[in-house]
Amino acid sequence: MTIYQGNIRKMQGHAHIGDTVAYQLPIGNDLLDVNPLIGSPISVQFSQTINCVHCQAKTKKSFNQGYCYRCLMKLAQCDSCIIKPENCHYDQGTCREPEWGEANCLQDHFVYLANTGAVKVGITRHVTDGISSRWVDQGATQAIPIMRVKNRLLSGLVETVFKQHIADKTNWRTMLKGKPDQQDLIALRERLFELVEMELDQITSEHGLQAISLVDMPAVDIEYPVTHYPDKIKSINLDKELEFEGVLQGIKGQYWLLDNNRVINMRKYSGYDLSIEV
Repeated sequence: MTIYQGNIRKMQGHAHIGDTVAYQLPIGNDLLDVNPLIGSPISVQFSQTINCVHCQAKTKKSFNQGYCYRCLMKLAQCDSCIIKPENCHYDQGTCREPEWGEANCLQDHFVYLANTGAVKVGITRHVTDGISSRWVDQGATQAIPIMRVKNRLLSGLVETVFKQHIADKTNWRTMLKGKPDQQDLIALRERLFELVEMELDQITSEHGLQAISLVDMPAVDIEYPVTHYPDKIKSINLDKELEFEGVLQGIKGQYWLLDNNRVINMRKYSGYDLSIEV
């Protein structure tokens, strides 16, 4: 029996085409390999201590999955335009942290389709070896990049065009209820392109011919380490339930799936000081 203790961060999901996602949970100074724990009992206790994932200050309440209120209000990565990239205001000279914006927002982004229980549109900065970590975080079982754009603002404008015809949110309860039916993402991509052709032409005319481009990349399938999906979902809330135990039956997205239909979003508790006995 081993005990890991410390502040946790969001799980790192390592994915390669054809392989099952391998998860590690940063806790304190350790990286806990989570996949080998599936099928085994675990016990988790929350010490009621929370530290900001950015400045490490102690905070009574976590904002935006791990930040203290001060960082929430001052960091560019916590600004509302991160949720709504079409509202990026760097070019207006009002970015909270211009250097951060240059390094993260003024870079190429991909617009993608992903099957997370239903097909959705989204944006990501990186597609490494054909897979984005964002797809893994969302529990997508299929995904395909469909466009490349030159900055975050444009990714939001393009996503907004597609949102007129397809959802942009993941229903986490649907995502956790099982593996969804396979979708023909390439055929859907082509149908969507026909529907938004005029709007994309307008964006190009306003921002230049090099602003957006189609990408020809294959759709990928993503497998998760799950032995049993919940029949009815009971979400664990660490702010109300300071400890829990059970048999780990799977990992999908940022969720642990336990016996008795219980699930917990580990990313939600980034910065929480936990003791995990395995």
